[in-house]
Amino acid sequence: MRLMNRPAEHGRMYEPTNIENIFNIITHGLWILPSCLGCVYMLHQSTSVQHQISAVIYGLALICLFSVSTLFHLVAWSGKKGALHFYLHVSDRAVIYLFIASSYTPWLLLRDMGPAGEQMRWFIWVMAILGISYNYCFYEKFKRLETCFYFVIGFLPFIYIIMTTSLSKINTDGLFRMAVGGFIYVTGVLFFKSDGKIPFAHAIWHLFVAGGAYAHYSAVATYLYAENSPDIE
Repeated sequence: MRLMNRPAEHGRMYEPTNIENIFNIITHGLWILPSCLGCVYMLHQSTSVQHQISAVIYGLALICLFSVSTLFHLVAWSGKKGALHFYLHVSDRAVIYLFIASSYTPWLLLRDMGPAGEQMRWFIWVMAILGISYNYCFYEKFKRLETCFYFVIGFLPFIYIIMTTSLSKINTDGLFRMAVGGFIYVTGVLFFKSDGKIPFAHAIWHLFVAGGAYAHYSAVATYLYAENSPDIE
């Protein structure tokens, strides 16, 4: 049984083996139901309209992250390589931008960071839209540049939050756990870029995504949706 194929040629996507696709499906499919329950929990804990908006944005992005990925790998496993396979692959990449932006939305919406907080909210969503557009227009081209985009949208808002909290004495509870989640994601990128070099590299990347998502969700649920939540803008 072949455990992995050769690395993808330039401008082409990696073709996982059947066994790799099965593990790709399992490692994200297992998290769809917990994501739905997590979204319901945040809505139940919401004490304001801002809490509800934040819960819907973040919760739906979390569900989409695992659902779209699972569906894409299911179609890939089935062997269908038509338009559905293409658009699901584009969507699988695009949802990463949406998920990054939505992961910051609760912090920028529910923590009082002044006018600059609202500007940063606009920034991350504009960046997410631009990233999705780039992904669609330059499908499977300039992959390293695409990875750089993920890092830019992933790290700039965090740097901003750290600078703002240090200068303005804003509540920093939960930010360390956010940083841990970010570290998990970054470590997983090593496997994300190792298809065809390490067997089941993409499935391992999926596990890092699940670990990072859990760290971020636990931070949001614990420090923004607790009974005594911080002041809202």
